Amino acid sequence: MAIYAIGDLHLSLSVDKPMDVFGDNWTDYMEKIKTAWLELVKPEDYVLLPGDVCWAISLEEAKIDLAWIDALPGKKIISRGNHDYWWETLKKMNPLYESITFIHNTYTTIDGWAICGSRGWLSPNDSSFTEQDEKIYNRECHRLRISLDKAKTDGYSNILVMLHYPPTNEKKDVSPIQEILEDYQVKHVVYGHLHTQISWSHSLDGDYNNIKYYLVSSDYLNFIPKKIDI
Repeated sequence: MAIYAIGDLHLSLSVDKPMDVFGDNWTDYMEKIKTAWLELVKPEDYVLLPGDVCWAISLEEAKIDLAWIDALPGKKIISRGNHDYWWETLKKMNPLYESITFIHNTYTTIDGWAICGSRGWLSPNDSSFTEQDEKIYNRECHRLRISLDKAKTDGYSNILVMLHYPPTNEKKDVSPIQEILEDYQVKHVVYGHLHTQISWSHSLDGDYNNIKYYLVSSDYLNFIPKKIDI
C-alpha cells in the first residue's frame, strides 16, 4: 500500500473551462493526469486530493468529474478547495462513490494514520491579506483544530493534514496554522493552490520544524501524483 497526493485537478468535463489558457503545460492535462495515475497507483493505494477538484458549480454538475476520479485505481480522499463550489454536506457526498471519501473539518484513517483536513485560507501578512481575510482565516484555524481534536481524542498520534491553501505566506512567516500543526505534532502536510513559478519558489516544500510539507498542485508536479513516504 502506498499513499500519493495531487491537488488542483481542475477537471472540466461538465463545464467549458479549458485550463490551457493558463499555460501550454496545461494542454491535455487530464490525459497527463490519467496516464501517470494509471502507471503509478495500484488498487490498494490511496490518493489524497487537497481541493480544487473541478470547475462544476453544483454537485449534480460535479458528478461526471467525480465519476472520472472514481474510475481510476486506488482509494481517494478529497478535501475542499476555494473553487469547489459544488461542495455539499459530507452526509450527502460520502455515500456517492465507493472509492472516494470526502473530509471537511473531520478525519479518516489509513493504516494507523489519521488523515485530517480543512481548506485553510490566505495567510496573515500576505501582501493582499484584508480584514475580511482575517475573519475567514480565524474560522479556518478553528476548523483545523476541530479536525485535529477529533483525531487526537480517538488516540491517533500519527497525523497527516490536507490543506488547500499554503500554510504560510510568500515571506514564509510562521503562521497561526503552522503553530497549530506544530502544537498537535502533525507529521506531514499536503497542500496545493499555487500555480506560478514565483509562488512555487516561495513555498514550503520539505522539512520545517519536524513537519514535512508537500506542495502538490498538479502543474507543480507536472501532473504526476507525488508519493508520500509515511
